[in-house]
Amino acid sequence: MTTRIFNTQHSTATDAALLILRVAIGAWMLSKGLPKVEMLFSGPNTFPAVLGMSSQLSLALTLLAQIIGSLLILAGAATRFAALILLVNMLVAVVVAHANDPFAKAEPALHFLLVYVVLLLTGSGKFSVDYLIQK
Repeated sequence: MTTRIFNTQHSTATDAALLILRVAIGAWMLSKGLPKVEMLFSGPNTFPAVLGMSSQLSLALTLLAQIIGSLLILAGAATRFAALILLVNMLVAVVVAHANDPFAKAEPALHFLLVYVVLLLTGSGKFSVDYLIQK
């Protein structure tokens, strides 16, 4: 099982593409997550309460996923795990939080979702902490 989780064997071009994808999507999601930190510690927030959780708990879990997950993906550490967590986060955003919004409002979450599916299937590639662990 460990070998499969950390499997990073691809061509050099694919490894380079995965590095570019990881850095871009990690930085982009981090830029979405960091501004939400202030919401957590300021008074009542407008973050949606989803799946029966309070608004504060929803926000805290989103922050964990978006900040910790993004940092893991940037480093290529536990990439498949981080991609899975972020995939679930984006799935909730699309299906629950943006369910009644126009497509344009949910579109960024769908883009993130697609990239996380790719990372879940491919792993991080050779230029990653996962690769070092595999060796």
